[in-house]
Amino acid sequence: MGLRERLADASIGTPATGTRSGLALPGPRLARVILRVALLCYTSITALNVFSTNLSPTGRTGAVAGLVVVFLIQLRHSSLWAARRPPLDKALTLGAQLLLTYLPLFVYHAQWGALGGFFAGSLLLLLPSRAAWTLFAATGLSMFLPPLLAGQGIVDSIYLCQSTLLTGLVVYALSRLSEVIQELADAHGELARLAVVRERLRFARDLHDLLGFSLSAITLKSELVHRLIPAHPERATQEVTDILSISRQSLADVRRVASGFRDMSLDQEVTSAESVLHAADVEVQLRVVAGPADRQVENVLAAVLREAVTNVLRHSKATRCAIELTAERDEMTLTVVNDGVPDEPTAPSPHGGSGLENLALRVCEIGGTLSSCVLADGSFEVRAVAPRQPAA
Repeated sequence: MGLRERLADASIGTPATGTRSGLALPGPRLARVILRVALLCYTSITALNVFSTNLSPTGRTGAVAGLVVVFLIQLRHSSLWAARRPPLDKALTLGAQLLLTYLPLFVYHAQWGALGGFFAGSLLLLLPSRAAWTLFAATGLSMFLPPLLAGQGIVDSIYLCQSTLLTGLVVYALSRLSEVIQELADAHGELARLAVVRERLRFARDLHDLLGFSLSAITLKSELVHRLIPAHPERATQEVTDILSISRQSLADVRRVASGFRDMSLDQEVTSAESVLHAADVEVQLRVVAGPADRQVENVLAAVLREAVTNVLRHSKATRCAIELTAERDEMTLTVVNDGVPDEPTAPSPHGGSGLENLALRVCEIGGTLSSCVLADGSFEVRAVAPRQPAA
């Protein structure tokens, strides 16, 4: 799968319609609609209970006005992140809902009691946990009284208490579920964005690691060919052949990066590094004593060698470079040491990369370490230590 296809896959799943394990997740908008419909149904039940009694036109008008206000207050309490509102705001709306829940009981009696569930749910949504559950239980128990005061039986009191608590739980659960679905959708969108960012960073990092060495080698060998053509045309022809080989390898590297396949041959990198350093008139001391390694470890060490040699060519006036690859029982060590380190650090190029930093991250991912320092004799050393088997 290429870069474009993986970026497209990472972008699949908008905040409203993400997927997980092949099952469609309900979108935040659908969750909000379900919540509002449920609140409207509970409000309608209370309206039907109130209108079933013999009320005057004034009483009916007052009931409608009270139900509308309670419904709007509950919508505010059940909205997203309502618990994060200022304490004064929550106190005012909870106080208004408290009055509209209990005062109408003196007029409409037990028929108004269903709205106690809204108040109980609001307590759970807006208050700290311990106080919220205590007041929630007190609200349910308070609904024992209206049926008893109206001369109804104990069964009606138990029914109203139970329905109040149940309504409160439903309101609380649906409101919290809407928040959870919104948070899940936001997290899904953030993961998709991070996947795209990581892929872009991976592409930029690998492009730098792979092409920095190749382009430096092509430039160096082209300058060498320019000098050799007048006096040594046969040697110049050989160098042109090397340039073509490196160019083809660079093209293959770009294709591998775009496709996500980054297998690099450590042996091939050692041979290429030796050839390029010789072309730059750098004496190479090569010591390779290592057996086979895991493919991922070999890829990382090959990238380290390529970046280290690139730095030798770019940032030093080296005349000698030692490359050593050794293996012990459980780990491999790659060391690149060169002379010709400038006394003062050169200013970074505005188009330069951050190769060693990138490689340090890659070596760390497989459980290894990467270090670089100036030795006592003035030489510069890059050392990578990696396990034979990458860390999980």
